[in-house]
Amino acid sequence: MRTALIPLFLFAVPASAFAQQAAPAAAPPPLTAQAAAASVPPPPEVNDAMLAPVPRPKRILASWQDAVAYLRARSTDLKIAIDQVLQAEAQTRAALAQYLPSLTSTGVMTHQLLTSAGIYLSGASASASSTTLVGNLQIQQALVNVQQFDQISIDELNEDAARLSVDDKKRLLALSLANQIVAVVTVERSAEITRVGLRVALEQLEIARRKEALGAANGLDVVRAEQNAANARATLVSGDESLREAREALGLALGVPEETGVAPDVNVDGLAQNAMDSCRVVKDVDERPDIAAARTSVDVAKRNLRNVYYQFLPTLSAQSAMTYVSPAPAFGSPNPTWNVQAVLSIPWFDGGLRYAGLRNARASQDIAAQNLEAARRQAIIQVEQTRRQLEVAVQSDKVAGEQRDLAAKNDTMTQTAYMAGQGTSLELVTASEAHRQAELNLALADFNVVKARLLAGLALATCPW
Repeated sequence: MRTALIPLFLFAVPASAFAQQAAPAAAPPPLTAQAAAASVPPPPEVNDAMLAPVPRPKRILASWQDAVAYLRARSTDLKIAIDQVLQAEAQTRAALAQYLPSLTSTGVMTHQLLTSAGIYLSGASASASSTTLVGNLQIQQALVNVQQFDQISIDELNEDAARLSVDDKKRLLALSLANQIVAVVTVERSAEITRVGLRVALEQLEIARRKEALGAANGLDVVRAEQNAANARATLVSGDESLREAREALGLALGVPEETGVAPDVNVDGLAQNAMDSCRVVKDVDERPDIAAARTSVDVAKRNLRNVYYQFLPTLSAQSAMTYVSPAPAFGSPNPTWNVQAVLSIPWFDGGLRYAGLRNARASQDIAAQNLEAARRQAIIQVEQTRRQLEVAVQSDKVAGEQRDLAAKNDTMTQTAYMAGQGTSLELVTASEAHRQAELNLALADFNVVKARLLAGLALATCPW
């Protein structure tokens, strides 16, 4: 141990050793932390393989614009939502096709194997009348079909609901992606703190070993320091794995199945603000896209119920057909022929199918209404909770900062006093672990403020990017 610590061991000599002195010397003043810090050299240098940082991933996210570009190009959830819009558009086009004219043509060739002249085997000659060709061209137009015409507007409402769902999916993806980015930065900061904690624990272990060699510490002091270093190593190992998992989660959010990091110079507060700027704040929960989509679903359910009633109405359609037969029929019949027909269809009885449809449509309408009410209630509570979470996060961050400052001050004074020969190894280990935990708590509290701000900003927003 350093020679500056040797005079401090004189305080351990029993008082009886100085009893024969005629004039006992006055007791020295207690050693203060400032005085000890001035006389104690810096901590020893330590080297350990675990102090090396986790290697940075190959893919690094530099800005929010890059993140949005990844989402647009590779997000499976976003692609599914967009494909659902395409499906809704296809349903509308199918409903429109039911009301537009239809034009079809058919051709039939008939070869008679059995006639009054006998049986004609394959390849045998036959009379000209044994083979006939019939061509038909038919056009059909629905004139009055209320049910089919109403279905067109119902499917258009479904399109609106699907588009609103896309906007809400973008909002949720933006929120999830921003949280993943903040999580990566948070865990990277925690990994740095755990390495600093391990370095301090190794320095304390080296000091304890040197003091033991000089006789100023016992084996218990060294064991406590070794235990502190082992705890720091365990925290570092779990923290590094958490960092890798956070990077992998960010990669999956971007649609990349590999670790994705965040550039060191990225301003997390600015990135969160960019995320909120990419969306538009709405007035209340009724204008949020998921609530608007649920409300549109209620409208669709109501229209579906009315559409079932329309199935009880008669339908009127017009059709025209032109037919050509070869060879031409006998007795001077016209060839080709052309006709025009008006078809009136009145549904009398279908076995109860329409009444079953009515019951199903009524239940679907009630389900849609209940889903809307449940979504509104949840959204109202969610908005209120996000506002309250922001206030709590700010207060918690302030308290965590005060706790960190106190823990750092206590740790510094305890280390200084221990290096000067005052205090115990138990106090040293306790102060070091408390300081390390306070640093981790502060890092988490700092980024919790950013996450709470994101939640509060996007709780009432739509994201049409």
